[in-house]
Amino acid sequence: MRLGRLTVDTSLPTWRGRAVRYVLIYLLMVLALVTVRAATQQVRPNLKEAQAREAALTTQRDDLALQLQMLENPQRLRDWAFANGMQRFTDARKETAKIAGVKAAPAAPTAPRRVEVSVQWK
Repeated sequence: MRLGRLTVDTSLPTWRGRAVRYVLIYLLMVLALVTVRAATQQVRPNLKEAQAREAALTTQRDDLALQLQMLENPQRLRDWAFANGMQRFTDARKETAKIAGVKAAPAAPTAPRRVEVSVQWK
């Protein structure tokens, strides 16, 4: 088994071509990065603004929950009901009335129904 000789072209035009290619690649990469940076410039400020709105809405939700708990207080509801004409059961006038009895169930049929079943085997 014989290995071939590795030949490296070290001429000036070859190195110049490589240098130009690398410079063009780097310029394209810089252009891509600058374009992405310019396109995403408003992302962070928009995110900060959304976080501030979320914090304000969370605070408002908590305040409304506390107000609702205060309004649902049983004592407050009772006071409102008394102010609008509610009477306690113990203070209300009692009336008695006769409750009608339950109607009798309809009579069962005298002749039992006949059920016919046909079975077919395969």
